[in-house]
Amino acid sequence: MSTPKKLYIKTYGCQMNVYDSERMVEALGGSGYVETSTPEDADMILLNTCHIREKAAEKVYSELGRMRVLKEAKPDLKIGVAGCVAQAEGAEIMRRQPLVDLVVGPQSYHRLPQLEATTRSGKRALDTDFPEDDKFETLRHRPKAARGPTAFLTVQEGCDKFCAFCVVPYTRGAEVSRPADRILEEARDLVDRGVREITLLGQNVNAYHGAGEGGDWSLARLIRALDGIDGLERIRFTTSHPNDMSDDLIAAHGDCAKLMPYLHLPVQSGSDRILKRMNRNHTADEYLRLIDRIRAARPDILLSSDFIVGFPEETEEDFTATLDLIRAVEFGQAYSFKYSTRPGTPAAERAQLPDDVMTDRLHRLQALLAQQQRRVQDSMVGRDVSVLFERAGRMPGQMVGKSEYLHAVHVEDATATLGQIARVRITASGTNSLAAVMA
Repeated sequence: MSTPKKLYIKTYGCQMNVYDSERMVEALGGSGYVETSTPEDADMILLNTCHIREKAAEKVYSELGRMRVLKEAKPDLKIGVAGCVAQAEGAEIMRRQPLVDLVVGPQSYHRLPQLEATTRSGKRALDTDFPEDDKFETLRHRPKAARGPTAFLTVQEGCDKFCAFCVVPYTRGAEVSRPADRILEEARDLVDRGVREITLLGQNVNAYHGAGEGGDWSLARLIRALDGIDGLERIRFTTSHPNDMSDDLIAAHGDCAKLMPYLHLPVQSGSDRILKRMNRNHTADEYLRLIDRIRAARPDILLSSDFIVGFPEETEEDFTATLDLIRAVEFGQAYSFKYSTRPGTPAAERAQLPDDVMTDRLHRLQALLAQQQRRVQDSMVGRDVSVLFERAGRMPGQMVGKSEYLHAVHVEDATATLGQIARVRITASGTNSLAAVMA
């Protein structure tokens, strides 16, 4: 039996990249690769990149530069770049970094075995097409990797919204939804391999409209079908757009016991003027009324959001409107960033705010969000919640998992086991987690 080749993948960015990296491992498994946790042991290194954060491409080039010593020590080592930076800058990566053997975009990673074979023949390989063949169908019958109690499951890719700050429509393409039966099949397979919680993924997941029995299914109909799978205990989804938060999806939060009371619903700004400049196509008031409807369906839901501070032309008045929206909603979690340009997007061509102004506003916004997060976490003390244990903690006898509200919970109980869902009583609130004992 030949010695397996070793594959090291470094994953950047979003949950969909985590899902994609798992599929890349499966794709290359048929070519004799097994995953390793250290790049020094690898016969192939893949950087699965993200183009959302500032200077994403330059960070990739810096990482590649650090790998030069590995390539010099092991000339047969193959180095590849995948993901959204690969899609956006494929030819430039090849030009700037001769040590890179292959570049593959996020719609083409099912072709990795052929690309890898090309590199083994001494040639470099570049594939950033949007192929007509279905990558999910191609990978459907590949050997599956081992799974823990939670898993991501991509149901939709791409986006048609064209927000002025976002590169997703250019790197991931137009909105495409997977057929419902394929998703249900993959979900059942995950459950058979021990998964108890599935998070449905999409760049605009609540725009899901996959083909199913009787016509296209909405995300709500898909969730209701998943709700009926024995052994699947928890369902989540991310990331959503407010304009696609349909009546049936709101109702599902009240009707489906397995759909967790947590919703990430990015708003980006509380200023109608800035929302219009962002091409968000909703107002702050429409967002607030949507939140009221969601909370009416599921009163205990924990809400999370994204905020961009210092978008071009944002005034202090615009920023104040964002703070007012945050105060009105009371978010349990949130992600906030200074605006940074993405080449090729409309906002990149506009006059940028001074960095010191953006930094000051970000600090003020994050201070308010931290206060809200602390209040929400402190309100959990004394409550009983359900926790799905995902890993052992750092202390002896400690297990760590997520509550239904997506809080990280540390539980002191030597009898708790991986994959177990247990009722616990929250005893303390930390900076970013909760402590508990078995209820």
